Amino acid sequence: MASTIAAATKVPRQMFRELHGVVVTSGLIDKTVKVRVGGQKFNKFLQKHFDDPKQYLVHDPNNSLRAGDVVAIMPGFITSKSKRHVVKHIIAPAGTPIEERPPIPSLDELWDAKDAAKEAKKERKVLREKIQAAEEAIELGERMARHAEREIAMREKIISLQKVD
Repeated sequence: MASTIAAATKVPRQMFRELHGVVVTSGLIDKTVKVRVGGQKFNKFLQKHFDDPKQYLVHDPNNSLRAGDVVAIMPGFITSKSKRHVVKHIIAPAGTPIEERPPIPSLDELWDAKDAAKEAKKERKVLREKIQAAEEAIELGERMARHAEREIAMREKIISLQKVD
């Protein structure tokens, strides 16, 4: 019942910060690109800022990014062990124009697809548990039938021994 209430109210997703970076590699891993995000680190001893870029593996659902694109990414969309970010939109394309590439899905579409996958997984699990319960019931019925057959055989043997005496 709680899931139907949550589905009916449709609570808005939490928006995370937006990072901007440059696509370093694309096409090596399906639906994944490496994005370099600039940053700075302060050295307390030298009292100076130094460049400290970070590289992230980013989920690109339609393989629409190319090396050199400037993109906006959003953390918090966990796809695998190493992919924790998703492409939000392309800021400046490199090479091929945006119109000739596959479209980047919106965040709502991504979340809906992820929720649909979770629901499908839950349904498969319920179905698997029902099948397992039915198989266990069949196995229990077979064991009980074998036990009853042995019981009947033992009684027949006892009766045949009593007739001999």
